[in-house]
Amino acid sequence: MKTILIVDDEPKIVQLARDYLEHAGFTVLTASDGKSALVSVRTHKPDLIVLDLGLPQLDGLDVTRSIRKDSNVPIIMLTARAEETDKLIGLELGADDYITKPFSPKELVARVRT
Repeated sequence: MKTILIVDDEPKIVQLARDYLEHAGFTVLTASDGKSALVSVRTHKPDLIVLDLGLPQLDGLDVTRSIRKDSNVPIIMLTARAEETDKLIGLELGADDYITKPFSPKELVARVRT
């Protein structure tokens, strides 16, 4: 069973994503800030990360930079930042996909599956 780490500081978004991903058969871990996300990545080695950009402590771009130093785990950025420059920066740092909020939970599951 694949393990997905959801990193977002909005509890409603975490719960929505968790419900849909668990229903689709994934094991789901969560973190609400960048530092705990990095700890979880090192400890649990998830198969994929769904990562918000606007996080307390370390933002999603810093988290991505840190993860990419020693891991190629797929990262899907899930964020309210819809500007093209934000997408390009995220993708250039090593994100594999980019979903803007508000988002379709079914689309998230489909993208996680691929």
